[in-house]
Amino acid sequence: MKYIQLEPHGDIAVVKINRPEALNAMNVDVISELSRTIDILAADESIKVVILTGTGERSFCAGADISFMVNIEPMQAEKYASAAQAVLNKIEKLEKPVIGAVNGFALGGGCELAMVCDIRYASENAKIGQPEVTIGIPPGWGGTQRLLRIVGPAKAKEMIYTGKMITADEAEKIGLVNRVIKLGAEDEVPPEAPKGDATAEKARAAEVAKVLNKKLMSECLALANEITKNSSTAVKVSKMLINRGMDTDIETGLRLEIYGWALCFAHEDRRNMMSAFLNKAKK
Repeated sequence: MKYIQLEPHGDIAVVKINRPEALNAMNVDVISELSRTIDILAADESIKVVILTGTGERSFCAGADISFMVNIEPMQAEKYASAAQAVLNKIEKLEKPVIGAVNGFALGGGCELAMVCDIRYASENAKIGQPEVTIGIPPGWGGTQRLLRIVGPAKAKEMIYTGKMITADEAEKIGLVNRVIKLGAEDEVPPEAPKGDATAEKARAAEVAKVLNKKLMSECLALANEITKNSSTAVKVSKMLINRGMDTDIETGLRLEIYGWALCFAHEDRRNMMSAFLNKAKK
């Protein structure tokens, strides 16, 4: 595939949108290839966790392709949004946990793509937002629905009505990202560039961004490895129960939880893991 890179790391798959020249914006080809990739991962029982990110250091995903949208008619727009929503829904419903490694810009459709991930880690230089109203449209890939469920209606309205970007730290405060990955004293970064030397400052910023992105991916892989230590069946059922519980009343959700809980007793890994726990406790 041209626009999607799939990198296996044992039982973890890293999926990268590979269109850095357009800040990893999602045109119709990206959407099609991403959909095919998710189908491949859904069928691959050896993959336990998926990490979704963008190539380069500048952008996770800049959203929809404005150069394509500028001249399309309503029927084409409806088809474009339907295709995008279909693949985002597919990611959200994927049985395997999906971790979003938000590097750089996650705007419009990029923010909507991040929101369908189960867990979101963002680099400290990330910029997140739903700026669609600034170009004459509302969010169309799930932003008006998922953002309110994550941050609440008041904050969702503020972000969507203003179209402003927020920092990674702000996103963490409102629960839009789980964790912000920052550089510390232990990280090797280039020395400060001479003041007034714009070329040197730009080169240093690019190198720092590379170090930061490498740390972001390292932390996401560490998180994924923590998840893979657990029962994949129990994790899959937990994801289903949480997703279903978002849109149902508490009584129905609790009944679903009982069914999901009981279902796991049919799997051999449950008995093995419980026995291992008891044997360890006896020692």
